[in-house]
Parts: sequence; structure tokens; C-alpha cells
Amino acid sequence: MLDVLKNLGSLPGLMAKYREMQEKMKAAQEELSKRQISADAGGGMVEATVNGRLELVKVRIDKARVDLNDTELLEDLIVAAVHAAQVKAGDMIQTEMQKVTADLGLPPGMMP
Repeated sequence: MLDVLKNLGSLPGLMAKYREMQEKMKAAQEELSKRQISADAGGGMVEATVNGRLELVKVRIDKARVDLNDTELLEDLIVAAVHAAQVKAGDMIQTEMQKVTADLGLPPGMMP
């Protein structure tokens, strides 16, 4: 029981560290939301761009290389390009968040 009470003295420091972590994570998320990541499918026939929130912001279709009458292929290429861009953006987000947690002295894997 007394061991628990001894740790109460460090509570203000822990709360300050928690607030610092929240502020840094929020700032990192805001900065990441402004970034745009692109990926293509079909050897560049379709390119998709997503932001740091994994939201689709742009799709480019190379009309000279795609048969616009083959809608099934075009749909598949769009889905593949969007997925590839989201995966790249997700990797970027994870890398940046790991940097933030490392700066705060947290062990790897502490934050999702």
C-alpha cells in the first residue's frame, strides 16, 4: 500500500509527459494530413493520390494507354492504384509516429 502512495509524487510529471505526448502527436497528425502520396497501377495507366488521412484526393488516368471502353479493367486499375497509395501513406504515417514516440522516450511499439 505504501509503495503505491510513494508513486503519487511522480503523478504531475507523468501528466506533463502525457500532455506533451498528446501535443506532439496532434502536431504530427496535422502535418501528415497535409502530405500527399501517389502510387500507380498498370505501369502508370492509373495514378492515385491520397493525403496523410488516407483520403483519396486525386486520380489520374492516362487516356492514351487505357481503353476507356474496358471499364472493368479501368475499375480494377483505379482500385489497385488507390490501395497502393493508401499502403504507402500508411507506411509513412507509421514511420513518422514512431519518430514522435522515440523523441518522447517511449519504447518502440507503444503507440499504434
